[in-house]
Amino acid sequence: MYREVMLGGGHINADMQQFLEKDKQVLRFFAVMDDVTTPQFERRPFTIMFFLADDTIEIREQYPLNCGRDNFPIFFRRGKMPMGAYKVEGPQAQARKKNEFVHGNDFRVNMTVQLLGNYSFFIYDADEFTRRHFQRELNEDLDPRIDVRLPDRAVPRAKTPPYTGYGSWDDSMGSVTHLIPKVPKKDFVKLFRQEGKVLRFKAKFANPKPEDADRIFVISYYLQDDTVAIHEPPQRNLGIVTGRFLEKGIHMNQITGQLFQPNDLIPGNTIKVYNNEFLIVDMDEYSKKVFENPDALLRVFDLEAVLQKMRDSMRQQYPLVRDIFRRFDGDHDGVLTVAEFQQALEKFGFQLAPEDVLKIMRHFDTRKDGQVSYNEFCDALLDPDWTTVMMHTKNPLDDRHDHAYAERAMVKSAERAETTQVRKAVKDLGDVLYKKHNFIIRILKEMQHITHEDHVNAEQIKHALEQVGHTFHIEDVQRAILYLQPDADLAAVDYRKLFQDVVTSYHDVSASR
Repeated sequence: MYREVMLGGGHINADMQQFLEKDKQVLRFFAVMDDVTTPQFERRPFTIMFFLADDTIEIREQYPLNCGRDNFPIFFRRGKMPMGAYKVEGPQAQARKKNEFVHGNDFRVNMTVQLLGNYSFFIYDADEFTRRHFQRELNEDLDPRIDVRLPDRAVPRAKTPPYTGYGSWDDSMGSVTHLIPKVPKKDFVKLFRQEGKVLRFKAKFANPKPEDADRIFVISYYLQDDTVAIHEPPQRNLGIVTGRFLEKGIHMNQITGQLFQPNDLIPGNTIKVYNNEFLIVDMDEYSKKVFENPDALLRVFDLEAVLQKMRDSMRQQYPLVRDIFRRFDGDHDGVLTVAEFQQALEKFGFQLAPEDVLKIMRHFDTRKDGQVSYNEFCDALLDPDWTTVMMHTKNPLDDRHDHAYAERAMVKSAERAETTQVRKAVKDLGDVLYKKHNFIIRILKEMQHITHEDHVNAEQIKHALEQVGHTFHIEDVQRAILYLQPDADLAAVDYRKLFQDVVTSYHDVSASR
């Protein structure tokens, strides 16, 4: 400084001292403005940023999703904001003094400020740096965050009109839910699993006429498509033509106002269909077993015979074991889990209880780790090429239930499902950051608007992605962070290094082949 004065230049950095000391230091306040100028009341969120380097201020509007507003987030461009009414001054206007401009140290949480003349902003929160700045510089603690969220507007759902009886139930509901009705979709899984399973109940008229007192009806409930049919068996000297009383179809119980369910047909209940009331008297033995034990719907198989039939069917389907394994490995992760093994059994018509599925799977799983690998699948399916024992046969199936193995199988299924979710999250994030041209520059600018610090949390990364038009669940963002940086702290993530890791490892992430 002495040399500069001796040279006649004076202290040339006098106006730059504030910039050199407080560069990149920004006070961030989160505020809302109640907009009553629109036909519908709206609470608009804003971020007020005060730059300590040059005492300038910038106001950005945080647009919620589907708010209907044009995406121009800059509400007030960065600059010095005079107090009071804001007006445009000409070149001959006198310069304002420093204390006539808005300063960030005047803001507080739980405070309403008037900016730009007639705009009222209610400050409800501040970031951590702002709170530390007030505590360090002004020796003052800001108030905690205030919840300013409005309750969700309850939109009453239109009442579903009653079923008129014309056409099927699915057709009528398609006319209610769609402007252009679509063909009703069938539940093919339910059709396959419940094929041929019928619950039969004995019934009679609830309030019969004298000539109808002896009439008996059989109500059949088809589990595969929830349809109901009523048949009147022939009786000697009844004097009434018997036979089909109600066509098979989806019908409504007029007493409950809902479609027929199996519990509506329990003996002792009364049902009403097309203004005919029936009293349920009895049920057949199969229906009794179903109500006593729901697993009775599953057929009982000889597991050893199922295993041999499954081997033969798989060999006949494809010439190579590799193709058979790929056929049943739905997620292409190289192993068969419990769900995939059950689907393989169902494909060949074996609807087994979960315990029986685990018994057959355990026979394939020689390592007993809860999943079947390709080598284990080959060993169980193929016969050995050579053996020193004459008439060698494979080991018989152990039909004992192993609780420990069942737990391991469930854990492996959960781990595989989570692995699939992690792979998908990293792949989706890579598609956004790697494939889109100059997207890295946009996301970095957005992160700088959110915070000036180098470390952010997972919520801020999710918010930045939403601001540039890509919505991610917070769980997927956390999965991607922990996959690329296993030792990372989700509350303090170096976002620059994270984006770099996403781009550089994009082609290294394993994909489903």
